[in-house]
Amino acid sequence: MLPLSDWRPPQGLIGVFTDIDDTLTTDGAITPDALQALANLKAAGLCVVPITGRPVGWSEPFAAQWPVDAIVAENGAVALLHPHGQPLHKLYQQDAATRAANFERMQQVLTRIEHTIPGAQRSQDSAGRETDIAIDHSEFTHLPQTAIDAVVHMMQAAGMTATVSSIHINAWFGEHSKLSGARWIVQQLWGRDLQSEMDRWVYVGDSTNDQVMFEHFAHSVGVANIRRFEAQLMHPPRYITPSERGAGFAEVTQHLLRKRQSNQP
Repeated sequence: MLPLSDWRPPQGLIGVFTDIDDTLTTDGAITPDALQALANLKAAGLCVVPITGRPVGWSEPFAAQWPVDAIVAENGAVALLHPHGQPLHKLYQQDAATRAANFERMQQVLTRIEHTIPGAQRSQDSAGRETDIAIDHSEFTHLPQTAIDAVVHMMQAAGMTATVSSIHINAWFGEHSKLSGARWIVQQLWGRDLQSEMDRWVYVGDSTNDQVMFEHFAHSVGVANIRRFEAQLMHPPRYITPSERGAGFAEVTQHLLRKRQSNQP
């Protein structure tokens, strides 16, 4: 990972995708500097979309209040949009029948995990989840790595996709991911083909569940607390900020906008 100061943002930059927990937030809340950074990106005419493993229910107030184009929640499965002058509404990648069938299966897996792995507890935001499940490993409880690995194994053995964020172990039925969610929302909102313009977007994250984004975005940045997961990253970000969490995201924005204004190659 190279220092942020080495990064040269692309000419013709279109927008920024970002994780939320421990990327925009610090100790569970968005910091004023990170919130201002989002506003500055929008004021510069850029597209801004947070993509998170958090549930759609948890994400609703932020989608309504933050200066962003949408929030893609539950690792790419559902998007929250708040068009100017219109009420907040949801878009899903899976149809209603598929979501209902998967929900029942996921609850069975969640119950088995809690009954089988000592200390494993569903995340406190589980009531707001529609298309995935989550086990808390670092938000309100602590699971050792051996237990985290055991949870991931049980999820995968049930045929689920499983990822580990900075706070939760998430799992779902389906092929969606943060990357497919990014491609989907870009098509839905702007009619653009993200795959053909990956080098004109930025991704900012902090954890192992951001690896698929780090792998595919040439302009990928990790906030400094990603060092916690460095040994587990097969695909680290290209660049890393000096500061952690929300302060790190603010540094990304300051650097990006300064370079963009000066029009340096």
